[in-house]
Amino acid sequence: MKKNILLTLTLLGLVSLNGCTDLSEKVLDEASATGLTDKQAADGNIAPVYARLPDIFLHTNYFAIQEISTDEAILPYRGGTDWGDNGIYMALHQHTHTSTDPNLRNTWVLLTQGISRAVTAINTLPGINDPNVKTYVAEAWGMRAYYNLLLLDLFGLVFVKDDPQGTSSILRGEQALEHIKSELLAVEPDLQTNVGPGRLTKAAVWGLLARLHLNAAVYRDRYAERFTFRPEDMDKVVEYCDKIISGGQHQLSRDYFAIFNSDNNSNKELIFAVDQRAELNGHNRLAYFSLSGDQFPLPAFPNANGTDGPAITPDYYRTWVNAYAPQDPSVDPRFHKQNLVIPADSCVSADAFNMNRGILRGQQYGLIRVNGAFVRCGSNYRVGRLFNVTRNRPTLPVTFTERVDFTVSGSDYNTGYRVLKYEFSKKSVSGRNLGDADISILRLADIYLMRAEAKLRKSNDAAGALADVNTVRAARTASTPPPALTSMTLDLLFRERGFELYWEMVRRTDMIRFGKYEESWTEKSDANRQKRVFPIPQTAIDGASNLPGYLVQNPGY
Repeated sequence: MKKNILLTLTLLGLVSLNGCTDLSEKVLDEASATGLTDKQAADGNIAPVYARLPDIFLHTNYFAIQEISTDEAILPYRGGTDWGDNGIYMALHQHTHTSTDPNLRNTWVLLTQGISRAVTAINTLPGINDPNVKTYVAEAWGMRAYYNLLLLDLFGLVFVKDDPQGTSSILRGEQALEHIKSELLAVEPDLQTNVGPGRLTKAAVWGLLARLHLNAAVYRDRYAERFTFRPEDMDKVVEYCDKIISGGQHQLSRDYFAIFNSDNNSNKELIFAVDQRAELNGHNRLAYFSLSGDQFPLPAFPNANGTDGPAITPDYYRTWVNAYAPQDPSVDPRFHKQNLVIPADSCVSADAFNMNRGILRGQQYGLIRVNGAFVRCGSNYRVGRLFNVTRNRPTLPVTFTERVDFTVSGSDYNTGYRVLKYEFSKKSVSGRNLGDADISILRLADIYLMRAEAKLRKSNDAAGALADVNTVRAARTASTPPPALTSMTLDLLFRERGFELYWEMVRRTDMIRFGKYEESWTEKSDANRQKRVFPIPQTAIDGASNLPGYLVQNPGY
């Protein structure tokens, strides 16, 4: 039997990197691949469908789009020398971005690549005689719907394509919404229940359908003054969330930060995730992006440090303060986990050194590096107060401040509280690549919070919503859980989603749905509703110029 394998001449043929949207992909006949089994052929076709997920979830791609455009994250021009990048991160935060933004372009290309690879797999797999083919076809079909869901959320359109050599049709609004819904419903019966979280399962599809219905009001009428949440959509959110919760396959994690540890592939809270186990060539970028250039997480790697990237805004930090005053926000175990308990100038073994997690404030302690090597105490490592040595500011302490903005003083290397949510992989070959921690796309806490929101939006069932929210809060028993809430409103639920899901790339979508994306926050005052959708990259429009009227730019760009 002739076996076809998808090779990685991906998206839009070779012209994909220039933004063409024809979504055609070249499939090569590997007749010369002697000894190839049917299983190898099937695996070789489904693997590329998932392969670019780690790249989509890079710090400068989907993360930047979903977080830096919101009140959760801000990335200034650090010290006037770092992260200037022609102002793209400041523009993204202030909603003055344009169609030439490279992060938008890269994310667009990766998503359309994913669709193209899925289409090729859907067409190639049925010709392979392997028992996994039916499941693999369903996964490829479902992943095509997932990539389209991200395109709809970010850029306001989806691509419909079945023939690898054909030209995609484009849908927007209600048609796009219904198309994705029909795709997910079609594949659900043929998916497995126990192959996650790195592969699409029935529960993952239920979660994506819940997310789709929850945001349906936004997708139907992007620029509405007020969104109309239909009762039937909210019923569907509850239905799909009920399926996951009552199924008993997934459990809320007792330890909040264990959800983001390097061994989290087996954490039962994860429903759908980017599989980043070291052998799959993951990355640590979401871990080091926010840290100081003088924070070194791994004793084995003296060149793996932070980048002085984004901080949380004072506005977002104050939501924690206001919720827990007069107590410190650290009474909530989701806010901070103290792993490094040391006096100044102490020594620790390599195995005992673990950075604090969550939101990092004030003076930071860590491994001391001199002339490119860590200072040793015999077989142990010196740990003490950190200074901005790598930034040629050796007298400036690494003391994170609440204030951060785009002024000169507000953009210094020590401004802004930082976030370390994902654990660094100690198996890494460089400290940066081959990360182990799976990146959460859907997890059980979000399912409870989506169900709570649907209950509030449909029938103002505050009691039912409160019970769901408190279930999540009470589950974090590895330390003292946060106190139970006594009331529930949409504003409180939005705040709770910010506490539970910060830095997990849902903030922009949440802010739009809750009607808060046009509000003002640190360094952002733009109130233009058209910014709810990003511009289609100019390279994509230029690449489709031979098809007049095919790819139309979104309003306002």
